[in-house]
Amino acid sequence: MIEAKVLSRRFTYNGVKLPDPDPKMTPEEVKTIYSHQYPELATAAITGPESTGETLQYSFVRAIGTKG
Repeated sequence: MIEAKVLSRRFTYNGVKLPDPDPKMTPEEVKTIYSHQYPELATAAITGPESTGETLQYSFVRAIGTKG
């Protein structure tokens, strides 16, 4: 018998753990929500998910570029 488990998600940005606002949201929607608090997330990339036991880990990675 195969047992299905719903894995919880965890988001991180710059070493800060961010709670999952709604498991029904896509990672892109979660990024949009947190971009109000962290404006630099607007251009961040999403990496993951990486499975860490019973958690799926997503990371928001700030885009690296040059100014000017």
